Amino acid sequence: MGNFEENRKTKEETRKKNDVRREKMAGYFFDLSKLSFAGMVIGGITPLLSNLSDSANWITAVGGIISTYGFAFFANRILK
Repeated sequence: MGNFEENRKTKEETRKKNDVRREKMAGYFFDLSKLSFAGMVIGGITPLLSNLSDSANWITAVGGIISTYGFAFFANRILK
């Protein structure tokens, strides 16, 4: 019985470590999502509002939206 109990405890500890690792990895990608939104989307839209429209600003804003969605989607997949 002792060996069975030790194996169960070991498996439970391993599962807890994997859960924590998965949560931290998902949090990392959620943070990347927030940073890409703040940096690329807001930073790309600000010059557009001040009549300095440039195609590079539109590309940056659209790329930021796509990367924000991608990072958030990937983080959500990690948590599931």
